[in-house]
Amino acid sequence: MATEFTAFARTAQGSSASRRLRNTAKVPGIVYGGEAKPELIELDHNALWHALKKEDFHSSILTMTLGSAKSQVLLRDVQYHPFKQLIQHIDFQRVDANKKLHMKVPVHFVNQEISPAVKLSAAIVNHVLNEVEVACLPKDLPRFIDVDLKDLKSGDSVHAADVKLPAGVSLVFHGRNKDAVFATASVVAEEAATDGAAPVAAAEVAASKQKAPAAAAAAPAKDAKKK
Repeated sequence: MATEFTAFARTAQGSSASRRLRNTAKVPGIVYGGEAKPELIELDHNALWHALKKEDFHSSILTMTLGSAKSQVLLRDVQYHPFKQLIQHIDFQRVDANKKLHMKVPVHFVNQEISPAVKLSAAIVNHVLNEVEVACLPKDLPRFIDVDLKDLKSGDSVHAADVKLPAGVSLVFHGRNKDAVFATASVVAEEAATDGAAPVAAAEVAASKQKAPAAAAAAPAKDAKKK
């Protein structure tokens, strides 16, 4: 499962030791937080690489097996090589069941295809936020936040106040963005293009009318020369 992984104790420290570890297809890491001291760990690179491709690994409480002990942790940071497909380092934080945590979770948009904006107006729905920070106790941490678009109309927006949250979960916004926009619905661009085509067509008609009298005036002059 994406929410479970195995780690191994690491004793060697320093950049040279980490480099040697990476050469053996291992990833150096650290676990911190809680009342215990930080622990140096190492993980299998290939297993970790595949786990990181799964959404749940980034937004769920993970069960880490270290030796004979199991603990609950959160993924906090991953460092990648600048251009190679290699993980350089990874950080985990221990979870305290009695303390609220802040965590970024994915946003899933549902019922977009049946919304009035799409069905009746053929509008374009723009997903403004793909993830959002939440605050809650570990037991209440959602895997993702659902944003229901079934009532979205063309020209409307879905704000934070419109989003139904699971029990015990609140959104965290920094600065003034307390009523952030999650999604918007705008009119399809082709309509604007059609509206713009009318003035162009009218201008072409007007230009042709102006050319017509000039052409008619030129005809008698040619006939006069023949005589």
